[in-house]
Amino acid sequence: MDQVLISSPPRADFRKSDFSEGNTASATGLVEFVSFAIGDDRYGVDIMAVREIKEWSSVTHLPNQPDYVRGVLNLRGVVMPIVDLRCRFGQGLTEESPASIIIIVQINGRQVGLLADRVLDIVSFEQDKIQPVPRTSEDAASDFLSGLVTDDNGMIALIDLRNLLEAPTDLMVEDFHSRAIETEQEMSGS
Repeated sequence: MDQVLISSPPRADFRKSDFSEGNTASATGLVEFVSFAIGDDRYGVDIMAVREIKEWSSVTHLPNQPDYVRGVLNLRGVVMPIVDLRCRFGQGLTEESPASIIIIVQINGRQVGLLADRVLDIVSFEQDKIQPVPRTSEDAASDFLSGLVTDDNGMIALIDLRNLLEAPTDLMVEDFHSRAIETEQEMSGS
């Protein structure tokens, strides 16, 4: 069996604990990804990096940030940047809707929110089914992808979370996190 789709009704809020019980994928040599959509395109992030999936909520905008950084979100005392994936991939800003989601992931020890249109499913497949991303130019959006996998519904582009925020001209997660905490403290009057 090349792939297993785990069907469940769409939910707006997932937590890491939702994925841990009954997870036999690692014991069988399969890898798991949370799949989501940006427009008609399907993407996936490693389920082990996902901490939570939540509905869109307003963010605090910070000055002098790249366009794809929509602002910061305070989630139970943790201030994190929110990255608009559509914008990061050069497709313009996401128009938030009630279906929009924020996928909270762990990148280099920091939590970062990824804004997407909607969550799709949890997909499992064998590691050797991941295909390399064809290179079309040096600075293409493919730098943010770690591979491609095909299932019955089409292709899923797998996001390389480390490269997503580590382009040389971008604000590094650590610097952003420090500035976000300072701004949050100023806003709360501490």
